Amino acid sequence: MIRTQVQLTEQQMAKLRQRAAEQGVSVAALVREAVDRHLVDSDTAARRRRAVEAVRSSHYRSGFSDISERHDDYLAEDFM
Repeated sequence: MIRTQVQLTEQQMAKLRQRAAEQGVSVAALVREAVDRHLVDSDTAARRRRAVEAVRSSHYRSGFSDISERHDDYLAEDFM
């Protein structure tokens, strides 16, 4: 592990110490968990943005205005 120094407010540290005591873990373990969660959330948000951009792209437009209602019909036509 790499040792690092982080500055927290007194309120943040008090809450961390309280939570650590409640969970029976170290403050460092809580901080590592929070960092991991933040990184996963950031990756998830980036993937979600890319997916939404792809769907909005005109490259993927079907040209049908009723695709949400007739998707099964269109799919069946493609397999005939």
